[in-house]
Amino acid sequence: MAKQINDFQDGDHFKIFALVKDAQVRTTKKGANYLALTFGDQSGEIAGNLWDVTDQQIQDFQSGVVVQVEGQRTSYQGRPQVSITAVRLATVDEPHQPELYVERAPETEDQIKGALRPFVMAIKEPTWRQIVNHLLAKHGETFFQSPAAKTNHHAFVGGLSYHTLSILRLSQSVIQQYPGINESLLYAGALLHDLGKTVELSGAVGTQYTIPGKLLGHISLIDGEICAACQELGIDYESETVVLLRHMVLSHHGLLEYGSPVRPELLEAEVLHHLDELDASIMMMQSALSKVSPGEFTDRLFALDNRSFYQPDENKKK
Repeated sequence: MAKQINDFQDGDHFKIFALVKDAQVRTTKKGANYLALTFGDQSGEIAGNLWDVTDQQIQDFQSGVVVQVEGQRTSYQGRPQVSITAVRLATVDEPHQPELYVERAPETEDQIKGALRPFVMAIKEPTWRQIVNHLLAKHGETFFQSPAAKTNHHAFVGGLSYHTLSILRLSQSVIQQYPGINESLLYAGALLHDLGKTVELSGAVGTQYTIPGKLLGHISLIDGEICAACQELGIDYESETVVLLRHMVLSHHGLLEYGSPVRPELLEAEVLHHLDELDASIMMMQSALSKVSPGEFTDRLFALDNRSFYQPDENKKK
């Protein structure tokens, strides 16, 4: 099999086909344009700068295209990168289909759909269940294909629905451990909390933020979707029942500086916030640890306070 991005170590010569996941035109201190590129395949991603870039290269190397990139694997500030010596578009005779380079959820779409159904059925409050069913029907096709993020956690096909399912499974365990948690509210909030990402993000191939995503963000978008659903269903979106559900999604980032317009002020909202962070953090750590050998540290993870994580060597424990 051909080598993939995470098969290379620092100093290795690098020549592979990869998807351009992101392409940003930037300017050096001397005023010259260059491209800050992020390449990806099913094993992971790596960044690299293409210096002295031409107008044609800016036009060619956009997010979502497949290229052959050649250079040397290096590191900068604890993060892997490729020092590019050559890059070109893949031809039609080469593996040029973007979907070949996109990571997918560890469970199939049908498996995720089947696992989600009992949680939807467990929502006993009729208004919450009606809103959830309405919005899942509206966004379902995109929901089961979308990533949960552009980078960081669950940034793969099906990542959004898989992340949602993971939080629901965690919620079920918490409910069993702590009596008094409103199961229906926690499940409804978990199912909807990131649904705005179906509008915020462009999709799993060459994921970019949409204009509504940049200007409004997924938290505001899903609150608007809930209100619109209420109008279509003849429900008062200012009723306490709906306000409780809206609070769940509006507060799930926990802190104002992290994008939530309000902090959690319901037990279920606080639980959802912590489970959301827990699942995202574990996914990021597991993904990074899968790329290193026992006895090594991961690259620094920006989203986790720029920390590296150690992969214990089980043989040394004996």
